[in-house]
Amino acid sequence: MAVHVQEAYRIIKSVRGLYTVASPDGIITECSARGVLRQKKQELYVGDYVLLNNGVISEVLPRKNEIIRPPLANLDQLCFVVSMCEPQPNLRLLDKFIAVSSYKKIQPLLLLTKIDLASCEEIYQLYQSIDIPVLRVDYQNPETLETVRLAFKNKISALTGNSGAGKSTLLNALDNNLKIPTGEISQKLGRGKHTTRHSQLYPLKEGGYIADTAGFSTFDTMRYAIIRKEELANCFIEFADYQDNCKFHDCSHTCEKGCAVLEAVENNIIPKSRHESYCAMYEEAKQIKEWQL
Repeated sequence: MAVHVQEAYRIIKSVRGLYTVASPDGIITECSARGVLRQKKQELYVGDYVLLNNGVISEVLPRKNEIIRPPLANLDQLCFVVSMCEPQPNLRLLDKFIAVSSYKKIQPLLLLTKIDLASCEEIYQLYQSIDIPVLRVDYQNPETLETVRLAFKNKISALTGNSGAGKSTLLNALDNNLKIPTGEISQKLGRGKHTTRHSQLYPLKEGGYIADTAGFSTFDTMRYAIIRKEELANCFIEFADYQDNCKFHDCSHTCEKGCAVLEAVENNIIPKSRHESYCAMYEEAKQIKEWQL
């Protein structure tokens, strides 16, 4: 008989083989996993739906998606905290993670922070123009925080972004009961000292859960997903209306004559910076070896 996720427990915390799970009616339980799962090398991710047998995890239900650093599963959205300064925005890295989000079929959401210290208008308009949701975060304006709360309501979300962008600070501002430790900016390196040490979903007062993750300046996107060069164009949503109109069916959308995507870039329909990110990722994808796949 099929088991529905509404009947299963959700893992909300994982620390050295001990799991905290939440039942559908909100009961929190700590438990371990059956040895047979370890024998099958079945990894348990925070966000997994699991079944319990005598207080022990006996089965992991199929996931709709996953990321592997940190290990999180069944996400509704991946939220990128983008600081306008200290550290400066890294659009190339951001575009990589948006592509990975699309590849994993996780809704991306951009949250712009430190907008009182530097203008966010250029980045806001850039990503709004390609229908990626973008929200401004201004701690002096409670309405902006309320908008973010609504975006998280009843969803399973994860925050990521450059170290020092203010992920933990944002979470604490959204719900002061969380009390997530924050790190100061390293003046020498110009980036934050990351404080998140384990995988955990934090319950939100409005409903839903959210996870803080390690800053992504310290690792590459291949830790999240390996995207073949043939699959990459589908991860740039603004290419969708043009890539099937190219002169050649195997067009790479990087340099070919008769490429409809390149024409859209030249006509400022597709943002140039996004296409540059695509080309850089395409060159990286060409170097992927078969054993890595």
